[in-house]
Amino acid sequence: MSALNNSAGFNTTLGELFEVVRKSAELAEVVASTTDAIVNCLRSGGKVLSCGNGGSSADALHLVEELVGRYKRDRRSLPGICLSADVSILTCIANDYGYDNVFSRQIEGLGRPDDLLVGFTTSGNSPNILKAFETASRLGLKTIFLGGKDGGQAKGICDWEIIVPSATTARIQEIHTVVLHHWLEAIDNLEW
Repeated sequence: MSALNNSAGFNTTLGELFEVVRKSAELAEVVASTTDAIVNCLRSGGKVLSCGNGGSSADALHLVEELVGRYKRDRRSLPGICLSADVSILTCIANDYGYDNVFSRQIEGLGRPDDLLVGFTTSGNSPNILKAFETASRLGLKTIFLGGKDGGQAKGICDWEIIVPSATTARIQEIHTVVLHHWLEAIDNLEW
C-alpha cells in the first residue's frame, strides 16, 4: 500500500484524535478556570508569558501572537511575550547559564506578580519548563501547565494544570491547540 493512498492510516489517526477529544471533556472545568485566570491577568494590567520546546514552542508562540496581534476580531493589542521566540536571548542564556535556564532567566527580568506564565510540555519533564514554573511561582506569577501523559514532574506544581489524557505527543498538542483557541475565543468575546 502506498503512503500516498493510505486512507486507513488517516482514519486511524482521526479515530485516536476523536477518542482523546472525548476523554478531554473532563478538562472543561479547569479550562474554564484558566480562561478566567488569563482574562483576569490581562484586565488587571498583567501580561501573559509563554514557553515551550519544539512543537510546544510553536504552541507558546501561537498563543502570544494571537494576543498581541488578533484572533478573529479587531480589538486592542493585549500584552504577551513568548519566551521561546527570541533566538538571541535563548542562545545568550544557554551559552552563559545553560539551556535549563533559558526561560527562568527571562522570567526573572520580565515577570511581575500581576503576570501569568503558560508553559507547554507534553511530557511534563522538560527541565527548562520546570525551572520556569519554579521561578514564576517564587516571583508571584500565576502558572498554567499544559501537558499530557501522566503529567510528569510538572504535575502538582502549578496553579492550574491541563493534562491531556493521551500518551501520544501529536494528540496532546492537538488538544493544546483546542484549549488555546478556546481561551482566545473567550478573550475575543470581551470588550477591551
